[in-house]
Amino acid sequence: MTAVIVPPMNVVEVLQKLIRFPSVTPEDHGAQDYLISLLKPMGFTIYDLPFEGRGSYPVKNFFARRGTSGPHLCFGGHTDVVPAGDEAAWSVPPFSGEIKDGKIIGRGTSDMKGEVAAFIAAVSKFDSSKGSISLLITGDEEADAVNGTVRVLEWMKDNNQIPDVALVGEPSSPSYMGQSMRIGRRGSLSAVLTARGTQGHVANPHLADNPMPRLIKFLDALCALKLDEGMEYFPASNLEVVSIDVGNKAFNVIPAAGVAKFNVRFNTHWTHESLEKKITDTLKTVGDNFEVSFIRGGDPFLTTPGAWTELVRASVTHIMGKEPELNAGGGTSDARFIAKYCPVVESGMTSKTIHHVDEYCTLEDLEKCELIYLEILKRYFA
Repeated sequence: MTAVIVPPMNVVEVLQKLIRFPSVTPEDHGAQDYLISLLKPMGFTIYDLPFEGRGSYPVKNFFARRGTSGPHLCFGGHTDVVPAGDEAAWSVPPFSGEIKDGKIIGRGTSDMKGEVAAFIAAVSKFDSSKGSISLLITGDEEADAVNGTVRVLEWMKDNNQIPDVALVGEPSSPSYMGQSMRIGRRGSLSAVLTARGTQGHVANPHLADNPMPRLIKFLDALCALKLDEGMEYFPASNLEVVSIDVGNKAFNVIPAAGVAKFNVRFNTHWTHESLEKKITDTLKTVGDNFEVSFIRGGDPFLTTPGAWTELVRASVTHIMGKEPELNAGGGTSDARFIAKYCPVVESGMTSKTIHHVDEYCTLEDLEKCELIYLEILKRYFA
């Protein structure tokens, strides 16, 4: 890695400017070009990697690398954010990055423009000639995740750019900075369950077949499932019903079908295949007049604790004065794709206001995040 001396960046200013790009998935509005303008003077080679197709929308991504040899550390991040929602409910414009009471308020401050800004600011203060630093930045993490990180990783593999280790800047602590770091994530499986019947008049139930009592029995059996007790680092797998609908606008019509939707978040005790079989077998114990279709989300993964996880943990402990918990909770992230190529750890700020109105990070947490990333760089390239 060729060290390039540039003026140290102010992480607050970097984040404020980054927030001002309203980069709601899959729109970019200049966010990634701004990051590239910061990385180029630091000696990074930029690979512009837009992808489209595969049944999803076009996405802007880039890969940046400084250095050509190992060891190779890659930071994975995303510049896309979820919509602001009711902008009138915000105390400041959601894409302003205003500072109030020691907080930067704006969509993406914690998830995860703050962490991206912190890593780039840390790199601007890091002087080393060892190995390689790279960044995988996508604009497709918050929605389909089809033409983003997974496509960039395919390109990286084809072009001999796979890192030795990866750090993903997801907000990893639920309550306070340095509380935990993620070394895995649960998988996701969604399903649509349909109970069939025969439509008719409510006054003549003998001439109809009401599917709703049957649907309730199916759902009761599913909700009673105790999938597992949890595992080391993982909470218990859980099934949650999220919708029940018949589309019936009348009070005097027995519907022909009832439809329910549910989602399962599951640990590495299960695969998509084994979980689908368990659900189907459970439904069959109630009856056979049903249809169920599955939509597979992310696979569960676990980075086995070792040298990389301990280095990140020691860095967080050094800055925060308290050792973070290792866990595999939360939803899904792009780390699930990276885990197929190299050890990956998620470490960032708190998740307590992500996707909320008035999402924010404190100035103190942002500066601590930068210090943690700088400590990780120093230890990894020592």
